[in-house]
Amino acid sequence: MICQNKYRTHACGEILESEIGKQVRVAGWVENIRDHGGVQFLDLRDQSGVVQIVVHDEAMLKEVNKECSLTAGGTVVLRDQDTINPKIPTGTVEIKVDSLTVLGKCLPNLPFEVSQSRDTKEDVRLKYRYLDLRNPKVHDNIILRSKIISYLRQRMTELGFLELQTPILSASSPEGARDYLIPSRKHQGKFYALPQAPQIFKQLLMVSGFDRYFQVAPCFRDEDARADRSPGEFYQLDFEMAFATQEDVFKVAEDVLYPTFCKFGNGKTVSPAPFKRIPYEESMLRYGTDKPDLRNPLLIVDLSDLFKETAFKPFRGKCVRSITVPDCVKQSRSFFEQMLKFALSIGMKGLGYIEAMEDGSFKGPIDKFLTEEQRAEMIKRSGLKKGDVIFFIADDKDFAPKLAGQIRTELGERLHLIDESRYELCYIVDFPMYEIDEETGKYIFTHNPFSMPQGGMDDLLHKAPEDILAYQYDIVCNGVELSSGAVRNHDLEIMKKAFEIAGYTEDDLKNKFSSLYNAFQYGAPPHAGMAPGIDRMVMLLTGEDNIREVIAFPMNSNAQDVMMGSPNTVTEQQLREIHIKLR
Repeated sequence: MICQNKYRTHACGEILESEIGKQVRVAGWVENIRDHGGVQFLDLRDQSGVVQIVVHDEAMLKEVNKECSLTAGGTVVLRDQDTINPKIPTGTVEIKVDSLTVLGKCLPNLPFEVSQSRDTKEDVRLKYRYLDLRNPKVHDNIILRSKIISYLRQRMTELGFLELQTPILSASSPEGARDYLIPSRKHQGKFYALPQAPQIFKQLLMVSGFDRYFQVAPCFRDEDARADRSPGEFYQLDFEMAFATQEDVFKVAEDVLYPTFCKFGNGKTVSPAPFKRIPYEESMLRYGTDKPDLRNPLLIVDLSDLFKETAFKPFRGKCVRSITVPDCVKQSRSFFEQMLKFALSIGMKGLGYIEAMEDGSFKGPIDKFLTEEQRAEMIKRSGLKKGDVIFFIADDKDFAPKLAGQIRTELGERLHLIDESRYELCYIVDFPMYEIDEETGKYIFTHNPFSMPQGGMDDLLHKAPEDILAYQYDIVCNGVELSSGAVRNHDLEIMKKAFEIAGYTEDDLKNKFSSLYNAFQYGAPPHAGMAPGIDRMVMLLTGEDNIREVIAFPMNSNAQDVMMGSPNTVTEQQLREIHIKLR
């Protein structure tokens, strides 16, 4: 119940049969106007819902049109039987209006119908985002986002975390994505940077003696847009724990994410804690990605050793992966043609397959190149049965796993194998600490450079860099990476050695990461954390395919705010104040 004021005594969605006979006042936006010969029926919408108001005096409607805002007072009455609308909670009643005032006039020619805004071109929607946000579906997404964030805060507080804020104006970091830079007025030629994440600050909070920190943190990265990545800025549930291990972080993540997905998941099944743990190497082999969608039952099998000496030249000496699809023989020829077309579109030279026919024979051009021993081993590894089809992906060892992952996903989607009624969460663990840069041939960090190597100093001294694993981990849900995290390297000697392998000197460490280098000389505790992405979480929970559907004022895919006209030009005086001259 809204407190009485001059505009409304009730929200539109509160006008129910219990209010029949009462004098009420409502306010909102006109969604629809229907003229029934001297009697006007208006659908009035606010955040709570829609109510029908009835106007018998046309003079009241002089300045009324769709999407204007107004306040109306009158008596709640029961609708005629033939006008009841069972689709809305207020559908059995209406307000017989005796007073009406337009509060905000609206231009007669709308850029789009609010109810159909989601079918409008994106740039038009975003230019008039305030109208787009009136669309009930878009509006509900933002309301749900607010509820999810509120619940996340509640859960973190219950688990003993303090909500602390870290700076927005920070220093540029040489690691990670491209920074957003801000020139300094007071310090000529120097720049601030918007934080890509609160990473260094939250580690310094652990050194400062705070036990458990969290923040609904804005992060800024100058990256190109994707369906699951908004350009410019995003929000994450950033948290860090002192005197903590990987297991402690996983426990908190499960205590927060599992109930969140259960509460807001619209009745879908959520994988229970503890979430499945998949080593990175296994994930790349079985799923062809480090972001596996576990709802897809198809698995990838390595057959490379079977084709080392094969007479089939496209497979000889290559990394060969296979995917067995149950009961696929019955698919039409066009299905196989479309799969071949997709394979070519992602850079494959073809897509071989063998059909296991019901009579026990095998059909397919590759079959004739197989010996009986190879065929038996292939059947054993892949679980091939009558009626199944086995698809082959062959390429260099760096590309074959990723190509196989894309084929797996495409097969799952085309054959409707993905169970849409579930949220499957898992951890990807045991990431490699280093990889070799293709351009330079030198070792570089594969993930967060401040992660602790699993074997500590001993591994750094005695293992080949490519064999060193880090305490790094991701949370993945339904093929979407929700979070990355790590046990941090808090030991300065181990850190110096870890950076040395990646080509950094101690002076580099001092100069580029001076805050951590200095702080870790004053009793740094072991610490660990992660940062689940809030935008992606809301995207999954709303069932949206594009992250911009769950952000109130997103940029378009070209990193522009077409509503505000950003980025835009500034005056010569503004440039002079910050010591900038445009070339």
